[in-house]
Amino acid sequence: MQKSHVRRAGALLVGLALVATACGSDSTSTPATDAPATTAAPATTAAPATTAAPATTEAMAPTTVAGGDTTDALAGMKGTTPLVELSQDFKDRLEATDAAKATPLENTYNYAAETYDAIVIIALATEIAGTDGSDYAAEIVGVTKDGTKCTDYAGCLALVKAGTDIDYDGYSGPITMNGNGEPLEASYGILQFGAGNQIDDSLTTYITASAPESAVKPLAATEATRKGDGVLKIGSILPQTGSLAFLAPPEFAGAELAVTDINAAGGALGKPVEFVPGDSGDTSTDIASQEVDRLLGLNVDAIIGAASSSVSLTVIDKITAAGVVQFSPANTSLKLVDYPDKGLYFRNAPPDDLQGNVIAQLVADDGNSSAYILALDDAYGTSLAAVIGDALTAAGVKVLGSKIYDPKATSFDGEVDEIASLDPDAIVLITFDEGSRILKTMVEKGIGPQNKAVYGCDGNMGNALGTAFNAGT
Repeated sequence: MQKSHVRRAGALLVGLALVATACGSDSTSTPATDAPATTAAPATTAAPATTAAPATTEAMAPTTVAGGDTTDALAGMKGTTPLVELSQDFKDRLEATDAAKATPLENTYNYAAETYDAIVIIALATEIAGTDGSDYAAEIVGVTKDGTKCTDYAGCLALVKAGTDIDYDGYSGPITMNGNGEPLEASYGILQFGAGNQIDDSLTTYITASAPESAVKPLAATEATRKGDGVLKIGSILPQTGSLAFLAPPEFAGAELAVTDINAAGGALGKPVEFVPGDSGDTSTDIASQEVDRLLGLNVDAIIGAASSSVSLTVIDKITAAGVVQFSPANTSLKLVDYPDKGLYFRNAPPDDLQGNVIAQLVADDGNSSAYILALDDAYGTSLAAVIGDALTAAGVKVLGSKIYDPKATSFDGEVDEIASLDPDAIVLITFDEGSRILKTMVEKGIGPQNKAVYGCDGNMGNALGTAFNAGT
């Protein structure tokens, strides 16, 4: 039942259609992915499908913070993250997991839906292939397209057993994978900070974006012959520690809930799915490599993660050489678009040529005529900065500068002083957890979100940033 073609999605990076101006506490998501790096030229951005953007996406009038009060210093800062409006039922079920009870989610659902869907897709692919060996990788793309729509594991499983081709649309939305195992379309939430330096859910809007037709690729061949044992065992390398540790609680909750739902419906290949959690750390440690060794030693059939693209790039060769599927719910690096992965690497987070165009369109739509880009020095930061820069220029916004900084630096005064001297209308920040310290310096020097139009991305937009800013860390 392998499907050998890829459905074409949209024309040039779709007109970034505004789908809804809706409030939803899922907008407190702070997805941080990580990583484009180079390669692919940014997709062309078309004008928004709606001629007028909602009032909540218009630039706020700058208001100087008086008397050194930083209570609402981030108010007005906007940014994007891959996001759909999650149902209350799904969020309630995430909150009820043992993972969430152990580490409370606090209304943050970063990549929980993507993690859930990744595991469901893997289980359905094994059912279609009739094996948990590497052959099931060839069925993963087909699970997401060109068949009868289904939205839950039990319903999809019934269709598969009846011999019906399926098109799984999960909690993270329509997935529609390209032939290289990544999404051809994505929904982004545009988030905005409000009172107390926390995300104001009532201002969240949603935009959909699609890859250009030129991005469509043929189905990759699976170059592995690893045999299965009839029991689907899934491991994970998700950031329990490191710079993206705030992503771990919702991701582990999503993984646990997926396994629970799959097993309640009869499991995969007629047996319960097993889940083996593991940490990824970040690129400053060797935790991911050690965990991959442990998981491969336990004969897992798939590894969920890493969240960081840079971390995934350190272990992908080891995983795919073992004939094991790697499926990330959060990688966005353009380096992974054409990576020689033997047809075994997948992701349901969209590549950052999509996000870069969305951010640039947001900056332009807000009426800014100039911008400065400040990005961390890793695969994610450098690649996303390049995409945003090109897209801003194409949109008629002058890029006054683009600085790549060391995220381990103890001070960001030099970078912020340079931005202040150039006096751009807008400042785009591509950061991880060090973003709170950058913003603190910006506020101190009078170019914070209440003095300038400041924009973030999935690496920093969320309540974790505001909490760190408030704590001075």
